[in-house]
Amino acid sequence: MGKLKLNYKYISLYITILLFSGLFAAGSMLYDGFFSLQVLLNMLIDNAFLIVTAIGMTFVLIIGGIDISVGAVIALICMLSAHLLSVRHISAFIVLPAMLLVGMAFGFGQGYLIQKFKLQPFIATLAGMFLARGLCYVISIDTIMISDPFYMQMSTYKIPMPFDTHISISVVIALATLLAGLYLANFTKFGRTAYAIGGNEQSAVLMGLPVARTKILVYTLNGFCSALAGIVFSFYMLSGYGLHGVGLEMDAIASVVIGGTPLSGGIGFVTGTLFGVLIQGAIQTLIMFQGTLSSWWTKIAIASLLCVFIILHKLIISRREGRKSIA
Repeated sequence: MGKLKLNYKYISLYITILLFSGLFAAGSMLYDGFFSLQVLLNMLIDNAFLIVTAIGMTFVLIIGGIDISVGAVIALICMLSAHLLSVRHISAFIVLPAMLLVGMAFGFGQGYLIQKFKLQPFIATLAGMFLARGLCYVISIDTIMISDPFYMQMSTYKIPMPFDTHISISVVIALATLLAGLYLANFTKFGRTAYAIGGNEQSAVLMGLPVARTKILVYTLNGFCSALAGIVFSFYMLSGYGLHGVGLEMDAIASVVIGGTPLSGGIGFVTGTLFGVLIQGAIQTLIMFQGTLSSWWTKIAIASLLCVFIILHKLIISRREGRKSIA
């Protein structure tokens, strides 16, 4: 009988899934009403925009990059959408594709600067963050409410599910983005090239892979996901404001890292990112059911988990490099 071998690449993913299962089981034992399908679906409803954002961020981290502008881009998309819909009275069917193009153009610009001028991704996207926040206040310093009928319907529409439960349109968008991310990462040349760049960029160049084009496309994809998350966030908030999405980039990065994608790149799991977001949702729900703790305990718990997973990734990489040196 063959000996079962554990692939170290998947250890952090397994731990993430077990951690979410443990949190949900603990909440079910501690609090009445926690163990229900609607509680699980509410985690998806409340974090749909974060799932979309984190999937785009997963590809950025897979190539060994970083993007800290996503929260500001989401705020810009919300503000621009609100202005065009409520002030300019432009149709939602024109605004929606226009916002996706704005996000893609923003991501393409950052990717081009990073690749063409060899800028540090942190510096390039820091500039992008300031630019997007600044543009929000050029549009308006006040909150702009969205009263467009289509957005109102998207915000309130409930899709019936079994056992008298429901989900929102935002969840459908998030799950569709998840499936698209899984396909891109696992079944396309684009995904394989992204992993190769994160593993060793010089080797990827020597293998003749389209490194420059793929890096720019990854940031363009991330811009698209940020814009889509901004649209989902608009459905959720029905307003545009310059301070929307503050700190959201850190939530997205934390979700991706907890989901099994190290900051060093080369490894990454879109499925793990989903569970990384759900862990944050489970912690928020546990605090809500507990009733006396401040919501800031969510940040403290995520900070602790982040430290644990970064150390875990370091140990996995050290173990892998140790095996290579022995071989």
